[in-house]
Amino acid sequence: MGDCLFCRIVERKIPSKIVHEDELVVAFEDVNPQAPTHMLVIPRKHIPSLKETDAADAALLGHLMTVCAKIAKQKGLADSGYRLVTNTGPNGGQTVFHLHIHLLGGRPMEWPPG
Repeated sequence: MGDCLFCRIVERKIPSKIVHEDELVVAFEDVNPQAPTHMLVIPRKHIPSLKETDAADAALLGHLMTVCAKIAKQKGLADSGYRLVTNTGPNGGQTVFHLHIHLLGGRPMEWPPG
């Protein structure tokens, strides 16, 4: 999708600070961090949001979570803890309509979050 911000990052048409990439996902630093560590983990495949996934995407969704855990460990967050957030739809706070997981850490998280 040529007009999707995250697809353009995957295609290297927009520069970003990539921290992980493999055949299925790309992870990069958020340009507007909400915590000392704030990464976005996205599938290379364009999926607008979590609501558009189905059983065929189960392996990809599991891989996204595994990559989040790997990055958290690499960034020294595994022992102190971190938060994963997936916003879905306008009322869920989604502003970029390409499935993504926010990995936030490096400070205590509040509850409720929003």
